[in-house]
Amino acid sequence: MTKLLVTGGCGFIGHHVIDYVLKHTDWDIVSLDRLDFSGNLNRLHEVVMGYQEETRKRVKVVFHDLKAELNPQLVKALGDIDYIAHIAAGSHVDRSIEYPMEFVMDNVVGTCNILEYARLHCPNLKRFIYFSTDEIFGPAPEGVKYGEYDRYNSTNPYSASKAGGEELAVAYQNTYRLPSVITHTMNVFGERQHPEKYIPKIIRSVRDGEELTIHANRSLTKAGSRHYIHAEDVASAVLFLLHSETIDNYLKWSSNASDNLCPKFNIVGPEEYDNLELAHLIADSMNKGLMYNLVDFHSARPGHDLRYALDGTKMKVLGWEPKPIKDRLLQTVEWTLENDRWL
Repeated sequence: MTKLLVTGGCGFIGHHVIDYVLKHTDWDIVSLDRLDFSGNLNRLHEVVMGYQEETRKRVKVVFHDLKAELNPQLVKALGDIDYIAHIAAGSHVDRSIEYPMEFVMDNVVGTCNILEYARLHCPNLKRFIYFSTDEIFGPAPEGVKYGEYDRYNSTNPYSASKAGGEELAVAYQNTYRLPSVITHTMNVFGERQHPEKYIPKIIRSVRDGEELTIHANRSLTKAGSRHYIHAEDVASAVLFLLHSETIDNYLKWSSNASDNLCPKFNIVGPEEYDNLELAHLIADSMNKGLMYNLVDFHSARPGHDLRYALDGTKMKVLGWEPKPIKDRLLQTVEWTLENDRWL
């Protein structure tokens, strides 16, 4: 039986990946998680309990903090692993600005420990996916979308630590031939997201008639913008990249031999929205008005960027595209209002 190890499986994106893999494969899944600020076992429990007992038996949870190497007992508990999706990470930008060393430990040291585990204890490993972020490229000027191999320009300790982990994955491919793949993903939303994130904040503010703070340029004439993407679309992209034929097709398509070791892929939402447009879309879907206040993001949140943008051409050429964002937004708003314990 094929077995997938998901680090951070109780996190927001991780539990969506597990849910998607359960629906679309017969694989066994191990979730490796330490259950901290980001991890919530209730997320995973909620989705897994929606399946029949035989399917639920395919999921196993192992508790471990990746700042420590995996000891022999943990290695035995994990068993034989065919695929690894390394999603676990410290991901709160504000906290990284205040406590940068925490993010170096989580995202650089933690990544090295899971890579070492894969190198030493997974002789049949078919693919290691390192889950990186658009933020490693830094702010994108208007009209610019960064490709997978554009230069990095980290503007906060979080993005720098993710870039550091990414380079370790590249090094393990180059040095040890660990079959690694890197993804860059933009702002993800969906069911069971942490309530401090932007889209849950919008839903809660609109529902409760409260003013929403939206970060904008210095002149307060344009809000920041992102290519938002639903977590289920991210999960489908992860499974798409785990299939060997996807990488085979990529290698045939790529004309750059240097891309062939540790290929990189941007997982990008279908459309770009500025954060004010997005808030209006959500308010309209709830048939309510929007009260908001634009603030200068440089003054309010140093270390943050106004616009991020990635080029998703490579994944589209290979045959993967996300679903339209408006449909996904409506789905998320309806679900969240019906399950407002997650707000």
